[in-house]
Amino acid sequence: MLEIIRERAHGLIAKIILGLITVPFALWGVDSYIRHSDKADIVAQVDGQKITRQEFGQALKEKQDQMRAELGARFDPAALDRPEIRQSILDGLVQQRLLAMESVNAGLNMPDALLASIISSIPEFQQDGKFSPARYESMLQAQNMTKPVFENRLRQNLLLRQLIEVSHGVAVPHTTEEKVVRLAEQQREISQAMVTPEHYMVQIKIDPADVKAYYDKHHEEFRIPEQVKLDYVALSLDELAQQMVAGEDEVKKYYDEHSAQYQEQEQRRASHILIAADPTDKPAARAQAEKILKEIKQSPAKFEALAKQYSKDPGSAVKGGDLGFFPRGAMVKPFEDTVFGMKGGEISDLVQSDFGFHIIKLTAIKHGGARSLDEVKGEVAQELKMQKAAKKFAELAETFSNTVYEQSDSLKPVADKLKLKIQASPLIGKNGANQGLLNNPKLLEAVFSEDALKLKRNTQAIEVAPNTLVAARVTEYTAPTYKPFEELNTELAKRLLREQSNAMAVKQGKEALAVLQKGGTVADLQWGAQIMINRENASTMGKEALSQIFRADADKLPAYTGFENPKGGGFLLVKVGKVVDAGTIDPEKKKSYSSQLRQSLSQEYSLAYLASLKQKADVRITKEKLEKPEH
Repeated sequence: MLEIIRERAHGLIAKIILGLITVPFALWGVDSYIRHSDKADIVAQVDGQKITRQEFGQALKEKQDQMRAELGARFDPAALDRPEIRQSILDGLVQQRLLAMESVNAGLNMPDALLASIISSIPEFQQDGKFSPARYESMLQAQNMTKPVFENRLRQNLLLRQLIEVSHGVAVPHTTEEKVVRLAEQQREISQAMVTPEHYMVQIKIDPADVKAYYDKHHEEFRIPEQVKLDYVALSLDELAQQMVAGEDEVKKYYDEHSAQYQEQEQRRASHILIAADPTDKPAARAQAEKILKEIKQSPAKFEALAKQYSKDPGSAVKGGDLGFFPRGAMVKPFEDTVFGMKGGEISDLVQSDFGFHIIKLTAIKHGGARSLDEVKGEVAQELKMQKAAKKFAELAETFSNTVYEQSDSLKPVADKLKLKIQASPLIGKNGANQGLLNNPKLLEAVFSEDALKLKRNTQAIEVAPNTLVAARVTEYTAPTYKPFEELNTELAKRLLREQSNAMAVKQGKEALAVLQKGGTVADLQWGAQIMINRENASTMGKEALSQIFRADADKLPAYTGFENPKGGGFLLVKVGKVVDAGTIDPEKKKSYSSQLRQSLSQEYSLAYLASLKQKADVRITKEKLEKPEH
C-alpha cells in the first residue's frame, strides 16, 4: 500500500516526465533542435514534415538500450539490422508525427502557466517539498538535455495523450458485458492425450548428408561475432572515497554544523482496510465500508480478520492491513493527515482518498529526535569522505580525459600520473557479456570503432556509471567466424532427429483429431484424468491452448480440439466432456472484467484511429534509408 499510495500521490504526470528524459525526440518542433538536414538525410515525410536520419538513428539507439537492459548478455546488436525491426521503429516515429499534427488540427493546447505548474509539482524536481530550479536543471543536464527541448517534449507528449483520450470514448453495452463475463467464467471438463515425438524416433534414420545440408542452410545461426580483449583504466568516485580520511575533529565539526541533518523523523505504524470505490458506484462502496466500520467499532479485535477478508489492498490485506512504519510525506494527504492526527490504538472514521474508503487503526508511534554523534559517527565520516572524493574526482577527471586523449597510443601515462591500475578483460563481444564496468553501450561502441580497432588508439574517457570514467584500448581482435561443422555434427544430428520425429507426431496428431471430430475412434490414445478448467486456473496451458479449448464447439459433446504442444513438442489432443456455465458472479469480479473489456476495446480503437490518420496522410518512406549503412 505504501508504494501504491506514493506512486499515486506523485501522479501519472511524473511517469510521463521521467520517461520523456530517456525517449527519442520524435514530435513536431524537432527542427529547432537539430542541424539543418538536406534531402539525403530524410528517412520519411509525413504530409511534408520530415523525419531525419538523426531522429531515426536516435530512436534506434533508444531501442538498442531498451533491448540491452531487457536481455542482458543475450542481447545481439545485430538484431537491429533486421529490416522488420528498423521498419517498426520508423512506423512508431510516423505515428507520433501523425498524432502531433492531429493535435494542432484539433486545437489542443498546453498553456505555459499550466506546463510550469505541472513541472513544479513533481517531487523528483523538488527539494524539501518545494520546486528546485537547480535540481530540475541538474536532472536534465545529466541526460544532456536543455530545458527548451525537455519542455517542448513534455508539452507535446501531454497534448498527444489528451488527443488519444478525447478522440474516442469507450462505451460497452450491458448485454455485451454480461455475455463476455459469463463466457470468461465458463468452466469445461477436459481430458488430454499426447502424441509425442519420442514415439517416432526409433522409426527415423538421419542421413549424414542431411546434417551437413542443415548446417549449410542455418550457417548464420552458428556465427561467432567479432570480439576483443581490452586493457582499461577506471577513475571512480567510490574508489577515491576509500582512500580519503576523516579525522575525529572533522567529524565532530561537521556534526555540529549539520545537526539538523541527523534529526530522526517521527514515524507511525498503521493498519487499514481499503474498500475500493469505482467512480460510477461510490455509494455502494461507502455503504460497505460503513457496515465494516460499525462491526469494528463493536468488536475492535476483529480488525485484522476483517482486513484479510475485505481489504482490496493486496500488499497489506494478507498481513491484516499492516502497512509498517512510515514518515510524513509517504502517503496521500487525506490518509496522512488522519494518521498523524490520531492517538495510539485509535480507529478512524471513514477516510476517502483516490483509492476508495479507508478504515485506519494507528498501532504504534516512533517519536523523532536528534541522534547522538556516537550513533551517526560512521555516517558523518562517510559523508566527509565522499565530499573529499567528489572534489578530488572533479580535479582528476579533466586530467584523466586529457591524458588518454593526448597520449592515445598507451594507457600507461594516465595510469602512472593518477596511480591507477591497468586492468585486462577477457574476450568480449558487442553485447558486453556482463563484464561489469565494460558492459556499457557507449564504451562498447567506442572499442569496436575504427579508431580503436584499426588506428590502435585509446578510447576517450567514457562515463560508464555515475562518477565513474573508463578509458580502454584494444589488445586483441578476433574477427567474426563460425563454429566448425565437426564441432556441431552430433548436436545437429540430434536436432534433426527431434525435428523430424516431431513433424511425424504432429502429422499423426492432426490425422487423429480429424477422425475424432468426425465421430470416429482412434486406437492407442491414452486419455488422462478428467479435470475441470476455467480461464484462470488453466494459465499454465498457454494462451493459445486455452483459446482453442474454449473455442471448441460444445453443442455436441464430447467435442475435440488439438494443437501443437508448445512445451516439448508433439501434438496435444483435448476432449471436452462437459460445459458448466457460470452461476452468480461476484460484483467485484464483474467490474474487473468490464474494466478489462473497456481497456481492450480502447486499445483497438487507438490502433484503428492511428490507421485512419495514416490512410488520410501523405506518408513517404525512403526504403533504402532504413538499411544499415555499410562502413
